[in-house]
Amino acid sequence: MVDTKYTRFFNIASENIIRDSDVFNGYQLVDCELLALIDLCAEELHNSVLSAVAIQSDIALATEYLSNTLRSRKWRIDQNHPWWKELTAKAEQNKQSVHRMSMNISVPLNYYTVFKHIQDVIPKDCIICSEGANTMDIGRTILLNNLPRHRLDAGTFGTMGVGLGFAIAAALYCKDNAPKKRVICVEGDSAFGFSGMEIETMFRYKLPVIIIIINNNGIYSGFDNETFKQIQASGEPTQVTPPYSLTSETHYEKLMEMFGRKGYFCTTVEDIQQALKLSLKVMDSPSLINIMINPQADRKKQQFNWLTESKL
Repeated sequence: MVDTKYTRFFNIASENIIRDSDVFNGYQLVDCELLALIDLCAEELHNSVLSAVAIQSDIALATEYLSNTLRSRKWRIDQNHPWWKELTAKAEQNKQSVHRMSMNISVPLNYYTVFKHIQDVIPKDCIICSEGANTMDIGRTILLNNLPRHRLDAGTFGTMGVGLGFAIAAALYCKDNAPKKRVICVEGDSAFGFSGMEIETMFRYKLPVIIIIINNNGIYSGFDNETFKQIQASGEPTQVTPPYSLTSETHYEKLMEMFGRKGYFCTTVEDIQQALKLSLKVMDSPSLINIMINPQADRKKQQFNWLTESKL
């Protein structure tokens, strides 16, 4: 299938499609502001920006073909080439920036620290379900699934309310096919609010899903307890409360008490690690870990708007 208006090639059937493409001109790459977008789902191609080359393929297959083609043409970039040096320098800057944020354990915590210490504890073969705004976006870069088809999230459209449903479906699969595999459901506090009572379904079916709520008192950002009280005291709450803010320091973990179990309220790295270790021992019911972070915590600044802009 070829989208002649926007792409050189669309669906990989053989290596010849890449080899014969006019994207390559001798040893040069031509007419490619963005060289290629590779995605399994055809509907995602051109979703953010129009791609010079859009490839519907498994990433491993596509990169193998691309590597073989470049190798056959003896195409290479010298390590001292300005483009390569700039690329590696920016990659290192990004790496160091994320590392600094993930190692900052001061309270209140930030997203990167929380995700780094969750990643350190959870099983390497677990299924990760993720939902939220910054929670899902940042989590995708730090909470890494090591096996294919072991991540379920809202994708590029950011649909809310699907996280716990995904987790239930994954847990039911594991119950019949991989009873020792764990399902980790990481939710923003707003995202959890859309379908939080599905926790009853998890108790009813005895599904050992570990629900982790990243609680920043809002959507993208919220307010600390004192600021929130001052805002609401300044006038009619329906008029003065920003629509993106949620009630500060909500104790979602208390939901567990309705079912005779205990949830965990965490504010430090040590709290998180202890709560996760205890939750991993539970095999007959869900667990809920409510992690308070800095209400103003944000993601690392994005250089390209199309990474985060609305797709609608």
